[in-house]
Amino acid sequence: MNLIYNSEQYSVVEFGADTDHEALRFGGYEIMDKSGQREIYIDGPAAELFRKDVQELIASEPTMEDIDTFLSRYDVLMRHPMTLH
Repeated sequence: MNLIYNSEQYSVVEFGADTDHEALRFGGYEIMDKSGQREIYIDGPAAELFRKDVQELIASEPTMEDIDTFLSRYDVLMRHPMTLH
């Protein structure tokens, strides 16, 4: 588990691929909207697509605002309230 992005608005944690567990075959990502206090976990093919999109975004040398705008596309999917473990 690695924190790969952290701004005032969003945090993204990456969970490495694990071929012994189907849900983590491609790894997974937890995207947290701090102000909305909600989160989403994506895995499988959705995680693979997210990784590809992030790699393309990084290649364009984005600002934090650009990254936050990219992550805001996931806002409508975030249904789970953030909880501390």
